[in-house]
Amino acid sequence: MEDVLDVYHRPYDPERPVVCMDESSRQLVGEVTEPIGMSPNHVRLEDDEYVRQGVVEIFAEIEPLTGRQHVKVTDTRTMADWAEYVKEMLDTRYPAARKVVLVMDNLNTHSIGSLYEAFPPAEAERLARKLEIHCTPKHGSWLNIAEIELSALKLQCLDRRIPTKEKMEEVVKAWLADRNAASRKIDWQFTAAEARVKLKRLYPVIKTQN
Repeated sequence: MEDVLDVYHRPYDPERPVVCMDESSRQLVGEVTEPIGMSPNHVRLEDDEYVRQGVVEIFAEIEPLTGRQHVKVTDTRTMADWAEYVKEMLDTRYPAARKVVLVMDNLNTHSIGSLYEAFPPAEAERLARKLEIHCTPKHGSWLNIAEIELSALKLQCLDRRIPTKEKMEEVVKAWLADRNAASRKIDWQFTAAEARVKLKRLYPVIKTQN
C-alpha cells in the first residue's frame, strides 16, 4: 500500500509518467419490447423484460497528474488482450517516455509474462524494459485511481441498457472526449504517513522481548 501511495506523490516527470490502469466487465443488454420515449406527459417507459447479448471488457487508463485518459472496449480480457493494450499504450500514447510507471491490481494476467505469451521474446523484452510496475495489494484496489474513473464511467453513462459492442464504444468515446477536454488532474492527498495512523489496525504488530 505504502509503495503505491509513495508513487502518487512523485513529482511530474514526462519521461516517467505515472499511469493507472484497470479493467472491468460489462454486460450487453437489449430490449425485448421497444421503450416508449419521453413526452411532456410521462418519463421514458422501459419494459422490465430484457435480453442478454453477451459481455464486453473495458480497459481504462489515467495519468493522474495530467488528467489524460484512455478507454478501450474489447471482447475478452486474456493475457494477450492485456499485452496488446500495454503495447498500444507504450508505443502510441507514451512513445517518448523512458519508462511508464504503471499502477494496477495484481490480476493474474497483469504480468511481464503476458508480454512473452503474446509477442516474440525481443519485442516482449523491449516493452518490459519500458515498464515500472506497482501493484495495489489484495483488497486494496481502492488505491487504483483508474478503478475510481471506471466507477465514474459506469455511473455517468453505462447505467442503462446498451445492446451492442459498437454502441458501447460510441458511448465510451463520447464520455472519454468530454473527460479529456476537461483535463481534470487528480490531487491525491492520502499519504503513507496518514495510512499508518488511520489504518493502524492493518499493520502487523511487532512484539518486542524484554
